[in-house]
Amino acid sequence: MTTAAPTEAPTAVPTDPSLAVNVAVIYYSATGHVTEIAREIAETAEKAGAEVRLRKVAELAQQSAIDANPVWARHAAETAAIPVATPDDLLWADAVLFGSPTRFGNVSAQLKQFLDSLGPAWSQGLLADKVYGGFTSTASPHGGQESTLLALTASFHHFGGIVVAPGYTHPDKFTDGNPYGTAHWSGGKGSRPVDDTTRNAARAQAERVVRFARAVKHA
Repeated sequence: MTTAAPTEAPTAVPTDPSLAVNVAVIYYSATGHVTEIAREIAETAEKAGAEVRLRKVAELAQQSAIDANPVWARHAAETAAIPVATPDDLLWADAVLFGSPTRFGNVSAQLKQFLDSLGPAWSQGLLADKVYGGFTSTASPHGGQESTLLALTASFHHFGGIVVAPGYTHPDKFTDGNPYGTAHWSGGKGSRPVDDTTRNAARAQAERVVRFARAVKHA
């Protein structure tokens, strides 16, 4: 049994506009950790030659609950300019990466509500044959990370999507240790900022998703 990590060839940025792909990064974040991962993924996808839409889903919590948590309130103000996701963002995309904090081992209510709004597009087959992936953040190491990412893939299967997990296909994934997607643990009260381990894992995932989306679209 070998312990050496497999490697992937670097993603080349295409010079031919006909090889372009569209990537939507759609997420929910209350205090900012998932937002940071989403931004890292979006920036990496752009560097890999994709057109990218970074979108947050609509907030469902009452303003009084947000205002009662200074970190939540500050993050809401800092991300006010990020557009709110609509089903059209998925119809436009060749690949979609969804992000959510863990809520009892599952996705947040905010992201679930958005997924539930996709019924009309799903019923027409408009969500099929796209590449999908996920990312998450939890308060403790592996505190629902795997189950949250696997819960997301259940929706992807119902869409008829092509699930592209990062697996252990890049050396950085052996450090991050999560084959299902990108995952960060934020510590008690969000005391651990998104670090290089998470950012490197996010970059590896984004590059892999863009590469597969390009292969599917332009095969």
